[in-house]
Amino acid sequence: MNNKKLIVFSAPSGAGKTTLVKYILDEFDIIEFSISATSREPRGVEKEGIDYYFLSVSEFKEKITIGDFIEYEEVYDGSFYGTLKSEVDRIWKKNKIVIFDIDVIGGINIKEMFPEETLSIFVMPPSIEILKKRLIKRGDISNDIIENRMKKAKRELEYASKFDNVIVNNDLKKSKNIAFSLVKDFIKNE
Repeated sequence: MNNKKLIVFSAPSGAGKTTLVKYILDEFDIIEFSISATSREPRGVEKEGIDYYFLSVSEFKEKITIGDFIEYEEVYDGSFYGTLKSEVDRIWKKNKIVIFDIDVIGGINIKEMFPEETLSIFVMPPSIEILKKRLIKRGDISNDIIENRMKKAKRELEYASKFDNVIVNNDLKKSKNIAFSLVKDFIKNE
């Protein structure tokens, strides 16, 4: 079985992609999570090498210069996020499929780089108003950040058609079932 496959889940912040990725990881032993690198500071209980690879801005830029990233983006001012080539190689060496919980542009870039090996899924919020309510309900981000994320979300929704599949996440159980079926079919398909 060729497991040099990639599964990308992308969505605006608050649409539910992380919940779906965690569900898929619980359901499929053959899939492993790709840990992203970031230049931002750890939040709360986040741990190095588990939640992210935390790099300084200068370390991140150095890795960009030497070509260590499959994809990267300055998602918010001064906050870089990216996927290290070494992370994908690490998972492929274990004969596992790589799954990403990633920014929309990053997801598109991975699909463009690995068109045959990648299943790309865009998680769509039921509406922009519900998305805002979800972000507010989290309670861990300021109103300014929420407004910035809402502006970004409106731009990101325009990219949904660039993904293989779109899941409108208005019913979590249904969304999980759809995600499960898409992933199962992708894994079976050689």
